[in-house]
Amino acid sequence: MAKQLDYHTIREIFTRFQASDAAPKGELEHVNAYTLVVAVALSAQATDAGVNKATRGLFQVADTPEKMLALGLEGVTEHIKTIGLFRQKAKNVIKLSKILVDQYGGQVPNSRAALQALPGVGRKTANVVLNMWWHYPAQAVDTHIFRVGNRSGICPGKDVVAVERAIEDNIPVDFQQHAHHWLILHGRYTCVARKPKCGACLIRDLCQFEDKTQ
Repeated sequence: MAKQLDYHTIREIFTRFQASDAAPKGELEHVNAYTLVVAVALSAQATDAGVNKATRGLFQVADTPEKMLALGLEGVTEHIKTIGLFRQKAKNVIKLSKILVDQYGGQVPNSRAALQALPGVGRKTANVVLNMWWHYPAQAVDTHIFRVGNRSGICPGKDVVAVERAIEDNIPVDFQQHAHHWLILHGRYTCVARKPKCGACLIRDLCQFEDKTQ
């Protein structure tokens, strides 16, 4: 684990990220807060591309919790059967949809605690929804961010909560809104797990990773 980078280095890193992509977007397709919750919940241990392929048809027929309940467990299962852990995920989608109808009038709540209380929704999912839909600077730490943060020294930590705290504490507030998307995309396409593309990296000269590739 690299040591925490200083303020000026982190500011330079995110200045470069911003210059490269001023408004990075999440790659999960959705049409409203509800479909975003469902998509993110389905993305656990699955790729965004795989989730998008499965949900295009699903969201055409069920873009509200009421419609999802009408579709039923078998209907949801059939739509998402190409996604890993699809049976349990289908059950969670039905359960969370019922809770949204019964307790929230069919609307998605926008507190982290209320979101995390939904079946299949953990802290990461809640943070993605808060950030992408309500533009709250929540930091959703996934495997990509955990890897980039610890390799580079941008936000090192022994677990995802520690990395989340390091982002909140050390990244300047003017970059907080898009921080997790910049880090996710950097980890997904450049700072990949097995053979990081250090030769094409925007922040190679600022990164503390010792085993840089050419």
